[in-house]
Amino acid sequence: MSDNGTSEEQTPIRDVIVIGSGPAGMSAALYAARANLDTLVIVGPQLGGQVAITWELDNYLGFYEDLTGPEFVEHMSKHVQKFGAELLYDMVTGIEFDTAPEGGVHSVTCYGGTYRARSVIVSAGASSRKLGVPGEEELTGKGVSYCATCDGAFFKEHDVIVVGGGDSAMEEALFLTRFAKSVKVVHRREELRAGPLLQERAFSNEKIEFIWNTVIDKIGGEGKVDHVLTSRTDREETGRLDVTGVFIFIGHFPNSDLFQGVLEMDEHNYVIVDEHMRTNVPGVYACGEIADPVWRQVATSVGQGAAAGIAVEEYLSGLDAPRTSAEAELEGVGIDATPEDAPAG
Repeated sequence: MSDNGTSEEQTPIRDVIVIGSGPAGMSAALYAARANLDTLVIVGPQLGGQVAITWELDNYLGFYEDLTGPEFVEHMSKHVQKFGAELLYDMVTGIEFDTAPEGGVHSVTCYGGTYRARSVIVSAGASSRKLGVPGEEELTGKGVSYCATCDGAFFKEHDVIVVGGGDSAMEEALFLTRFAKSVKVVHRREELRAGPLLQERAFSNEKIEFIWNTVIDKIGGEGKVDHVLTSRTDREETGRLDVTGVFIFIGHFPNSDLFQGVLEMDEHNYVIVDEHMRTNVPGVYACGEIADPVWRQVATSVGQGAAAGIAVEEYLSGLDAPRTSAEAELEGVGIDATPEDAPAG
């Protein structure tokens, strides 16, 4: 029985279930739905995934004028629903993938019930990596944040720090200057990893100060953040910064725990796919940041989602293709209908 009291045998078998609603999942759903496939998107913890908490999107082709992450998510959801994809606001709690060579039925369980489909596209994305220092967990939501877009407005005229040196760190530091009195970027190296344009914008912003070769050792405060303790990476030296906000952007990890032992993964737990976005399980595909340790961009995720959606349509079309009379006759006598086994003449 499923969680909603309905036996799994009674639930309809859909063509495709998409797990995740970020750019990859939505792109896959768009292509599947446009191919007239019965498509269910299980939204997950947040519609749109990480792009929903991105303040400004200026590197997606065709959208170059003041596009925010939430606006982009709204465009995506309207687009997929226009072609008939259904959005289910729930979270996946379990999976049961049929590993038969082809034509199996896969089950995906959520809090609200169990859903079945002939194919599944896994696009569960990635999550923010934590520092793992004392005070971080206790003060999360009390000054520690992983989303400047979500929480920046709470820090008007405050002194805050941003931890990290990549694109996300610079984007969020620039966003925070709209509210904070000062933004200190703490980076463990002596140069940034962010792209040249973001670096230029950050270096030219008078509210942003850079603290190089430095790591956070502890986040302190009674009930809310009021300071951090630091140490240098290039010499023996410790310090203290009096701040009320700590925004952490040091990378992400794939949300793949649910699929451990079922889908093949690399040493960093990214799902392994081939050039057609296929996993090791027939009928199960993966795309976006759960399978992409390299690019991790909206544009690349959209492309991978499109590939997965097209691949699923081709897979299901192959299953649905009618057998020829020769294939049916050969199957009836237990002979594989391969060219070398077919009767001559």
